[in-house]
Amino acid sequence: MHVPVISNDFDVLPCESPETSQATYADLRQRCPVAHTDSLGGFWALTRHADVARVAADYGTFTTTVQNVVPKIAFTGRRPPLHLDPPDQTPYRAALNPLLSAERVGLLESTVRRIVRDELHPLVVRGTGDICGEFSGRFPVRVFGHWMNLDDGLQAKLMDAGPAFIRAVQAFDNVAMKDTSVVLYDMAREVIAQRKANRLSPETDPVSALLAVRIEQSGQQVPLPDDMIIGTVRQVLVVGIVAPMVMVGSMALHLSRDPALHRQLKQNPALLPAAVEEFMRLYTPYRGFARTPLNDVEIGGCPIKAGEPVALTYASANRDESVFPEPDVFKLDRPNISEHLAFGRGPHYCAGAHLGRLELRVALEELLASTQALEVCGEVLYCPYPEIGPYQVPLRFVN
Repeated sequence: MHVPVISNDFDVLPCESPETSQATYADLRQRCPVAHTDSLGGFWALTRHADVARVAADYGTFTTTVQNVVPKIAFTGRRPPLHLDPPDQTPYRAALNPLLSAERVGLLESTVRRIVRDELHPLVVRGTGDICGEFSGRFPVRVFGHWMNLDDGLQAKLMDAGPAFIRAVQAFDNVAMKDTSVVLYDMAREVIAQRKANRLSPETDPVSALLAVRIEQSGQQVPLPDDMIIGTVRQVLVVGIVAPMVMVGSMALHLSRDPALHRQLKQNPALLPAAVEEFMRLYTPYRGFARTPLNDVEIGGCPIKAGEPVALTYASANRDESVFPEPDVFKLDRPNISEHLAFGRGPHYCAGAHLGRLELRVALEELLASTQALEVCGEVLYCPYPEIGPYQVPLRFVN
């Protein structure tokens, strides 16, 4: 058992690849499953599935209101629902969840497919391209723009502002993060002003749904605070951009290394939903979100003081060999694949899980339908914390 004292059990390397990260996590799961690092301001990392799942579900002890990612990158205000715990979180999730239900998302499939084809076609015709920067970093922006009913001008702004914020985060550039976040806040104010002037149906428009919410305050029913609605819209504008970009890059990179799987999935599209789930387990796009204990706690025999950041390392938990045998191997027929934590657990389970699955399935299906094989033809670049996976994958599209 690891000696439960503060020490530097591992280091966060600035240019580590998923392979080196996963080797570190595998070592920690066996040697030191509740680990501490001095990197990125210092934090605890939970690496085993059971510990991550427990803490993710226990919002009464482990709050998201202090810090929700490592490193801490929120500088410009509260952004529900991610920055709030129940019951404060509840009205925001209640407004957004119906618009992200399986039924509502299913109605978007034809639109998602059209957007995916529009963005993928130029790369396939040219025969080469960066699957992340030129495809999976773009189509989710258009999908979200459609889902949010943004006009053409705001969609164009988001296509620039969203990726700019993500690049600033990846570069650990605090000044650029603040500057690009301000642009996104201005966009949020603009779309809210549009909806206040011309309300759409709360059943089909997320901003209108937020504006329609009423909460009890001093015995009266009042709207949600303006600043919190702005924060929510600001959060929604970019929350669905990074994960699809990284996941599509990871899936394409895997297929380039496994042409037999490429052929199998191309010939059997019915296997794609299972393939997406296994890809998400194997290549979870987030190392993990953070929580902060409200009081002194003990996890895995290790005491952690109140206020010390704790990273829920989903990327490690999803390769926990005690839950997923042969965790580094892609298997289409895992009987317990539903146990993966790629979308989190508990009250902060990803509200956009159905949309994320749809985007990945359609992107994978169209990529397979358009190619006979994929070949890496340039340098692959990888994300730093908090994401894990590639943000640049130059490919040759073989037809």
